[in-house]
Amino acid sequence: MSPADTLYQQLRGHLAYLKLAAAAEALPAHLDQALKAKATHTEFLEQLLAVEVAAVAARRHAGLLRFANFPAPWRLEDFDFSAQPAVDPALQPALAAAASQAAVVYLAPPPDTGNTDPRLAAFLARIENVTPAVFIYISTTGVYGDAGGALVDERTPVAPSNDRSRRRVAAERAAQAWCAPRGVRCVILRVPGIYGPDRLPLERLRRREPALREEDAGPGNRIHVDDLVAAIVAAIDRPSAQGVYNVTDGDCSSTTAYLQLTAAVAGMEPPALVSKAEALVQIPAGMLAFLLESRRVDNRRMLADLGLRLQYPTLQSGVLASYAEMRRAQEAAAT
Repeated sequence: MSPADTLYQQLRGHLAYLKLAAAAEALPAHLDQALKAKATHTEFLEQLLAVEVAAVAARRHAGLLRFANFPAPWRLEDFDFSAQPAVDPALQPALAAAASQAAVVYLAPPPDTGNTDPRLAAFLARIENVTPAVFIYISTTGVYGDAGGALVDERTPVAPSNDRSRRRVAAERAAQAWCAPRGVRCVILRVPGIYGPDRLPLERLRRREPALREEDAGPGNRIHVDDLVAAIVAAIDRPSAQGVYNVTDGDCSSTTAYLQLTAAVAGMEPPALVSKAEALVQIPAGMLAFLLESRRVDNRRMLADLGLRLQYPTLQSGVLASYAEMRRAQEAAAT
């Protein structure tokens, strides 16, 4: 046995001794993946331990479900057609096929605490006996962390800088881990800020909250809600769609530019502009951290693989259309 083989067996033994069964089982595949990706030791260790964390969270929530004593989930084959004469038993194969070939689009966010997503774990446990055609998880571009304004794409390693983004990374991996052994097509859509009718920053403008000076503001990333829906539909309809896609319009205008444009379109006073030093005092810490975390998100894979033609490829076109739709709705309600 070579020194490398001996070291590998020792590592397996350490994981087994520590009762990290999921990590021990995932070790060979993650070693191969780390070698191919030329991952650092830290990246490899984080990815391996993330498998164990997800497994622990799944076991914990399975235990909570048992403790809660919820009614046992019923499956279609458990349905007593003889007790419901109005329901044609001949429909059973069609209903079963529809359930198994449905598209699951998961949009629920993780809880506000922790580093995993127990909501997703509980949901996946409840659909254990269903094999959908595709599972679509709506994630966030926040998983890339702060890139200092640089361009990131789907090949960029995730580098979450806060617990909120770390929960999203854990959820992405949990969805992929659930889909892989079942042969379910898994699509991760990483989404930035969503805007549209009734989703413009009008309240923030009314509160007269300051914004960073343009020279201090980094690039921003957004998607109009209609284009997001179109991307989800495209991911469902295209059997070749699989893996991670950045869903963004490619217009990397800053948050400051977004606020100024919205103010101009709505006929409101633009926000006062402050320097980074002034922002430390005048802008809440959470909002400031969001504003200072900057990256430009590449959307070319989405456009090419999903065949998506954006309805609102620029911030200006989207804001103008959103505000016009809001005005029409207000006028219709007033008549």
